[in-house]
Amino acid sequence: MDFTLPESAREVQRGVAAICSRYDMDYWQRCEAEKRWPEEVWAELAKGGWLGLAVPEEYGGAGQGLLELAVATETLSASGSAGGSAFTYVLTPGFGALTLARHGTAGQKAALLPKLATGEAETCFALTEPDAGSNSLAISTFARRDGDEYVINGQKIWITGVQRASRMLLVTRTIPAAEARPRTNGLTVFLVDVPGAVAAGRMSYRPIPKMGANTTPSNMVFIDDLRVPATSVVGEVDQGALVLWDILNPERILLAASALGGAEVALRVAVSYAKEREVFGRPIGANQAIAFPLAQVKAKIELARLMLYKAAWLFDRHMPCGTEANIAKLTASQAAWEAADHAFQTHGGMAYSLEYPVARLLADARVGRVAPVTEELLLNYLATQVLGLPRSF
Repeated sequence: MDFTLPESAREVQRGVAAICSRYDMDYWQRCEAEKRWPEEVWAELAKGGWLGLAVPEEYGGAGQGLLELAVATETLSASGSAGGSAFTYVLTPGFGALTLARHGTAGQKAALLPKLATGEAETCFALTEPDAGSNSLAISTFARRDGDEYVINGQKIWITGVQRASRMLLVTRTIPAAEARPRTNGLTVFLVDVPGAVAAGRMSYRPIPKMGANTTPSNMVFIDDLRVPATSVVGEVDQGALVLWDILNPERILLAASALGGAEVALRVAVSYAKEREVFGRPIGANQAIAFPLAQVKAKIELARLMLYKAAWLFDRHMPCGTEANIAKLTASQAAWEAADHAFQTHGGMAYSLEYPVARLLADARVGRVAPVTEELLLNYLATQVLGLPRSF
């Protein structure tokens, strides 16, 4: 067994860290407060080739895999961006480049991958619906075949990055859920031209006010008689579940990486404050009530990182990784929350002051325990699919 990161991943760490070193915590605080995309960081990542990690070399990318994307995400997050890093690497390198490299047609790859590698084009992913929630197989957005086109109608919720996206990976039903046998049949993924659909009046969106992660808006999306060519199908018609798993597992892994980076930020902020803040004649970090919880967080971060890298390693080798991806997401999100919560407690009343980053870190960490899938569903997967316990529904 070799626990050493490959040189490709270490190079990513160095390259992304070099860019991040030019942007301090105040920069990320301003991006959140102003609700704006980190344009400067995005431009530098694009210029350095760090957005095209998962794009095959023949399309202008680095030809790397999910492990390198996870390392990039973790490095960016740990620099101070915390939850903001998730959108940088999940939306376009993850949802777009990684998915098309594995499942796209030759035409789709040629048209989009070179632009994804340079940051010229961006992508988003639309699965969740108001009524279905986390029950992805129960979505009702429907695509009806009409000659060489499909006509799509439906609604999506919590779709992040629509405003910037050139293309949307849109998950639909082509067989109604009630008629699908097995239930995973009848899903089809489309690559949709977002600006074109919006300009034609067939797609609209409404931002959802939210408590954190405001560098990128999340939206309600409405789709009305949207016509798309049959050539926009990603994978096979009715067999979109095979594509979907290769979107959802990397999403969990990249969000776990973002959570781990956020945990490192919160821990670093807490430790720094615990060393500097003196009460009753000594630094508060000398008190075991402060020190021991932070030490526990460090242990949990290191444990979660092992599973994160293992899950990404398995995915890159086309091996089953669902269990590992779910465990990585569960444990990393819990570590991030505990780190942020203890950072808050370490700062005491000063944590409420927006002069400190603790409130932002707490909001970013909290969402990881419910999105894109709740802890309860992750635990249910482990209970029923791994342990073989009876299903409750």
